[in-house]
Amino acid sequence: MAKPELPVTVFSDYICPFCYIGDRRLARLAEHYDLNVDWRLLEIHPDTPSEGMPVSELGYPPEQWRQMMENLSRMAREEKIPLAEREITTNSRKALLLAEAAKEEGPEVFCALNEKLFAAFFGEGRNIGEDSVLRKLAEEAGVPPAVVDRAWGDPAYGEMLSANQAAAAQLGITGVPTFLIGKRILVGAVPAEALLAAARDARPADP
Repeated sequence: MAKPELPVTVFSDYICPFCYIGDRRLARLAEHYDLNVDWRLLEIHPDTPSEGMPVSELGYPPEQWRQMMENLSRMAREEKIPLAEREITTNSRKALLLAEAAKEEGPEVFCALNEKLFAAFFGEGRNIGEDSVLRKLAEEAGVPPAVVDRAWGDPAYGEMLSANQAAAAQLGITGVPTFLIGKRILVGAVPAEALLAAARDARPADP
């Protein structure tokens, strides 16, 4: 029996660890539904240099940061995601431009790159602000070199990121990950059960 179709919009950034968690929980939703995902990629820290900067400079109070890291570690264990301990964050703009261009290569290529970007940054501690790292990940995901060049050279992809920011602002979205399922907006790395509940609300006729 075919799985019911379900459109989902996801606002996400590759330097957000909770987006990595949310991506895995979205995969659990895909076990029940044929997802049509509209990825809206957002640059959450555009002022971060590509060479990276200490996470201590992100501006979180120490106690809030400690609680965030405890929550992140717990969620990562639940989703069986290996997390490298990170001392720096980086600029995600080139990764986001690359991902926008990869969409044109089809969902399989995009999903492969999407996973590799998250895993490289959070699981392996690689700097996804560096061109060489991104080119290697693109190659592994099946993104042609010409597409990488186009992603970084064609202003149309930057305009796509700007459109994503505008769409988020119009909806009142200020953080990532954010999921739009039916009429519901779910903010943060919500449990897979919450995504399933929203899906059932969006398709009440489904069993």
